[in-house]
Amino acid sequence: MITTIFFYLFSAILLASAATVVSARNPVHSVLFLILAFFNAAALFLIAGAEFLAMILVIVYVGAVAVLFLFVVMMLDIDFDELRSGFQRYLPIGAAVGAVLFIELLMVFSGWKFAPEAVQFHASPAPAGVTNTEAVGMLMYTDYILLFQLAGLVLLVAMVGAIVLTLRDRKTSRHQDIAVQTARKVEETLTLVSVPLGASVAETGGFLRPMVVEPPELVGSDDAGHGHDDHGHGHGHH
Repeated sequence: MITTIFFYLFSAILLASAATVVSARNPVHSVLFLILAFFNAAALFLIAGAEFLAMILVIVYVGAVAVLFLFVVMMLDIDFDELRSGFQRYLPIGAAVGAVLFIELLMVFSGWKFAPEAVQFHASPAPAGVTNTEAVGMLMYTDYILLFQLAGLVLLVAMVGAIVLTLRDRKTSRHQDIAVQTARKVEETLTLVSVPLGASVAETGGFLRPMVVEPPELVGSDDAGHGHDDHGHGHGHH
């Protein structure tokens, strides 16, 4: 009885938080409600006896994926007011797509039938002699290995897309020219200095500066407008 009450409680919170994820105006609030949905889904896994999936959901999705979502949302710096201004213009197209998806869901659920043997597997524990982690691994990496690889590919594409969206070519960034670096000679970049034992920097001529001046296109400028002349290539002392 207590298990049933907690099941419906966590399920109701999960559905409400999932609906708020797509309906919240603030994207940061959407990510926070997504974290709430992950926690309630983990609680449902615990009720079903899948404690490994529950811990993975909390550690991986809440601790990494949701934080990554929050980081990307804050890094994109999207003008959401401008996006909302075109809501009415795209409303007919969105309503048409939503109607098609709703009809397809009705067609799927109208023909849905439960298998007679599915009832006995409801919230069933792991098979005898096999731990929960081993049972999940055997099922995931044997019967569903292709779907597992496809899911990894989808996450890879999403990661590359996030990097492309956040990457900006700023004027303050310094660039690297491999051809200029590899074309240098040893005597142009390196000077052998014999430093007496116990001698200070002032006694040996002070701090040495780069012998080769970087090309202007490779030298960035900081916020104060001062150029950088080292570009990561310092003088060597041996």
